[in-house]
Amino acid sequence: MSKWQEIFFSQVLVDESISYGIVQPGSHTESNSVPIIRVNNIKNGYIKTVDVLKVASSIEEKYQRTRLSGGELLITVVGSIGECAIVPPSLEGWNVARAVSVARIKDIFDKRFIKYAFKTEEIKFQMYGNTNDTVQPTLNLSSLKSLKLLIPPLPEQRAIAAVLSSLDDKIDLLHRQNATLEAMAEALFRQWFVVEAREEWKTVKVGQFVKTNQRTVTKDYPFREIEYLDTSSLNEGMITSIQNIELGNSPSRAKRLVQHNDILISTVRPDQKHYGIIKKPSERLVVSTGFCVITCIDIDPHFIYLLLTAEDMTEYLHSIAEGSTSTYPSLKPYDIEEIEFALPPKALISRFGELASSYWEKIYSNQTQIRTLTTLRDTLLPKLMSGEVRVKM
Repeated sequence: MSKWQEIFFSQVLVDESISYGIVQPGSHTESNSVPIIRVNNIKNGYIKTVDVLKVASSIEEKYQRTRLSGGELLITVVGSIGECAIVPPSLEGWNVARAVSVARIKDIFDKRFIKYAFKTEEIKFQMYGNTNDTVQPTLNLSSLKSLKLLIPPLPEQRAIAAVLSSLDDKIDLLHRQNATLEAMAEALFRQWFVVEAREEWKTVKVGQFVKTNQRTVTKDYPFREIEYLDTSSLNEGMITSIQNIELGNSPSRAKRLVQHNDILISTVRPDQKHYGIIKKPSERLVVSTGFCVITCIDIDPHFIYLLLTAEDMTEYLHSIAEGSTSTYPSLKPYDIEEIEFALPPKALISRFGELASSYWEKIYSNQTQIRTLTTLRDTLLPKLMSGEVRVKM
């Protein structure tokens, strides 16, 4: 640790300079528009190039200081501050929005190490202690540059970054595999049950094939400690975290019990896509009453899941929730049960279920690995970044 130094973030920057991006990008789709990266495009240390906004080249021309060439470190400074990602070479020529800052790191520092520094509790504490919260958390660039970082010699920076990056790269690969598997199931569903749908298929309602919110925690519940899943921890089929809580200290919303192949859909803001299929839950798993728990009866659950989570159906469910007459707009189980669809032959649904089940077996296996690797990374990160655990070089 004797060779570790505490320095200001400004000292790792080329020319001690950092800039934020385009203030009012507008929305443009013409052929010479320039794609820009916003806060929502930076997730888990990577840049996701879905739902990308573009800006007119005449506007982007005024922001050459933040035009990307690859290798820059992006740091969010508005809203969810401190999210970081390194720009890949494929995004050369792109730009960023006002809520994203562009940092060019000196060659004497490992930019991956600097990225991981922003994940430490010490840096988070410094950042949130300097935010302007009048509308939403905002970190100005002078405060960003004044952050204090604990930095080891370059070889050790590289060694630490290599360990953490190898875990993150594996996690990202598993996420991408799952996205591909679910996209394959969605494409098959659409081809068989939408494109090739037959007029003679009978129109039925979801409620004829499912039961909702069947099982609830009662005084006979045998466990004193529960595994609790809230709506915020289930995103597009991926469970990000499960809390272990004493039953007596659990939230009042911890009521619903689930079983294998139950479908969860958030009843509030369905457009936020807090949904998924539960696979092989423990007996102690309890989910929030913010979910509608859907148990399929004599029909493949993957069929019902893809029916209810298709993009147009998600929009429809959201419109129902927003149109609710209650003081707290939300979906009711009845709303889901009343959804109509054309019922394919049972043999066709079964064939689809066999294929989809094999996809979700792999998805479930990947999710288990993701949680294990994430726990390992989150355990190692503070120890490596503080020097408590050293890496052989």
